[in-house]
Amino acid sequence: MFHPIFLALRSCAPLLLAALLALAGACSRTGASSVPPAAASPARRVQQHVARELARLHHHVQHQLLPLARRGTAPDSLRRSFRVARLLYKRVEPFTEYYMPGTARLLNGPPIGEVEVAENKDFEPGGLQVLETLLYPRYDSTSRAELVREVKAVQREISNARTRWQVQELSDAHVFDVLRLQVFRVVALGITGFDTPLSPAATFPETAAALAALQPVLACYEPARGAADSVRAAYATAGRQLRRAEQYAHRHPDFADFDRLAFIRDYANPLGQALLACQVQLGIRPFEEVRALRPDAATLFDSAAFNPDFYAPTTQHYRTEARVALGRQLFHDPVLSGSGGRSCASCHQPDKAFTDGLTKNITLTPGGLVQRNTPTILNAALQAGQFYDLRSATLENQAADVVGNPNEMHGSLEAAARRLQLRPAYVRQFRQAFPGSEVGAEPTAITPVQIQTALAAYERTLVRLNSRFDQHIRGQREALSREEIRGFNVFMGAGKCGTCHFAPLFNGTVPPGFTEAESEVLGIEAAPKARRLDADQGRYAQVQLPQLRRSFKIPTVRNVALTAPYMHNGAYRTLEQVIEFYNEGGGQGRGLPVPNQTLPPDKLHLSAADQRALKAFLLALTDTAAVR
Repeated sequence: MFHPIFLALRSCAPLLLAALLALAGACSRTGASSVPPAAASPARRVQQHVARELARLHHHVQHQLLPLARRGTAPDSLRRSFRVARLLYKRVEPFTEYYMPGTARLLNGPPIGEVEVAENKDFEPGGLQVLETLLYPRYDSTSRAELVREVKAVQREISNARTRWQVQELSDAHVFDVLRLQVFRVVALGITGFDTPLSPAATFPETAAALAALQPVLACYEPARGAADSVRAAYATAGRQLRRAEQYAHRHPDFADFDRLAFIRDYANPLGQALLACQVQLGIRPFEEVRALRPDAATLFDSAAFNPDFYAPTTQHYRTEARVALGRQLFHDPVLSGSGGRSCASCHQPDKAFTDGLTKNITLTPGGLVQRNTPTILNAALQAGQFYDLRSATLENQAADVVGNPNEMHGSLEAAARRLQLRPAYVRQFRQAFPGSEVGAEPTAITPVQIQTALAAYERTLVRLNSRFDQHIRGQREALSREEIRGFNVFMGAGKCGTCHFAPLFNGTVPPGFTEAESEVLGIEAAPKARRLDADQGRYAQVQLPQLRRSFKIPTVRNVALTAPYMHNGAYRTLEQVIEFYNEGGGQGRGLPVPNQTLPPDKLHLSAADQRALKAFLLALTDTAAVR
């Protein structure tokens, strides 16, 4: 059922994991005892603590990992040293990710190149995950020169981070933001094996280390003896919840058996809530900043954790009640179309989770079909990119694209604006929605931008995050069955679904920043088991880079019970077909020529019971409450 390297690591788990866990504990004790004297401010003590941890990581890479790489003759020692380096990196990860995201990517980013669409360039990956590919599942001594080069690159990036950190200023509010975001990073990425795709046995030792790293940081904010009882109680609760979460990861190091849902529900979520409560009791107000994940979100699964307006182009495009009402009416009105009489709702039908139930819809040209399957727009407001090929960054641009597409609505926003101008009721609505658009006593003409803004405002109300799964993880345990709980653990574990469809949105918008949209090359077939690839080139048609050939946006799997057929081409009509495709390793796993496939081609070997449970969980993600 599992990758051979997992079985190999599991066989030596008693010694290897004991050593790694011992190191994590030692690091925690060392970090806590090395906190600077209380004379310095808490934020200053945190800054100095992280500086020492960076120095410790740099020393290990320079004096242990690099010499072993140069010799290249002791693979077991080399792997152990690499695992130590990863554990030490977890001590600084919360701060490098927060303050130096570019450096963090070069230290621990995915082992695939980064594409810069604006420049039509790609950049080589680097960091610990690249080193993992050279050491696992087996070490080839002929790659020693490459290994040494990559270790030196890691050393160089750590050195750069140390230099930058010397002048980094911290605020108390941002330190607590760092603490909670690291908990969210563990939940959304860490427990899925996102950082350890080839060495899953290291996943939960690293999870424990990532949580242990927060203890000495929190210790910098220990209240003085004379502090109010409520302050001291909140601080004690946060420390206790942190230890509980860390200990759970220590006690359950097995990748296959780890109960991820229990961990999130009973440990990670209470920890996030306790950290926020501690911050408030200390008198440290969460900072005010518009971002996708609200700065005062206690957990990733709070009902109002996300702010859809973050993805609007400017503050002038934010939602208002009048704009939403106008956008809803425009969405259902064929006035935006050309001669075809088609509205947005013709294809995005509310009773089908805003899809149409078709493989591909017909074009306004008789006898034709649109290029791709109609995606849901439920929760589309919480994506950093629109369309399967990510060609639009905003819902506003997406609306203009669809209205102007001759195969879809065969119209133009300019022509629609002129038609709307002739309807007094619409003129009044536009004046209410855009009151600043009047000149003197007379309103200016309705504009295409206003139409785009209104449609996007309505779509940003179509956020639905209250499925039975959400209810369960917020404490209503009866909301999910045992099989559905098992399915979530398959999704986030052996099925590897959660390494691309990131919780809690279960799309490709990368947590915990939620500012980047991921795409994948899966090797989708023209039809189930057709043994030939679909001809659609995906993102490559927009950005001519070889690695983007047949690359498509990772959509949400929320509401999949209502959004069949699946994939960009609607090739698979059932969830069973989709699960089977992934279980066999995608197109490459089925023997198709997909040299740039980003989905691992290894078979997952999910049992029939696992597959049934996975489907049950996916069906539990349905939430279309009050959609219209």
